Amino acid sequence: MIRAEPCVIAERGTSFRGGQTALSFVFLIGAIVVLIGTTLAFLTVSFVNSSFGFQASQRAAGIAFSGASDGVFQLVRDRNFADVTGYVVPVGGDSAVITVTQNSPVSGQATIVSTASASIYQRKVRVVVSVHSTTGQVTVLSWQRI
Repeated sequence: MIRAEPCVIAERGTSFRGGQTALSFVFLIGAIVVLIGTTLAFLTVSFVNSSFGFQASQRAAGIAFSGASDGVFQLVRDRNFADVTGYVVPVGGDSAVITVTQNSPVSGQATIVSTASASIYQRKVRVVVSVHSTTGQVTVLSWQRI
């Protein structure tokens, strides 16, 4: 006959401190690994977002400059051209809205404002040109990003 004996896990009075220390150490190392992994993931996402933001900002600036160039071109073709409500110039999948105001800031000058958006970024360019009243010659006086 087989006799069952009680299973003895530890003798009375034996300390489990060595196992508790090892378990605490494993948890500590695990927490450090998770913290480092989370930090690296955050830095990667942050870097990708900042790169995308920079590209979108530069694209918006380029579209705004293209719109301002188109406004100057319109004045070269027709010295009396004016559009204060704004016309749209498509550039790729984005567009620029251009306003041309005659006799602004003074008589004989025109102000061109080009506003472009790419993603959540918006850029504006203001160009002030002088338009000769008889020859129609257009001279750029200032070109600035606002």
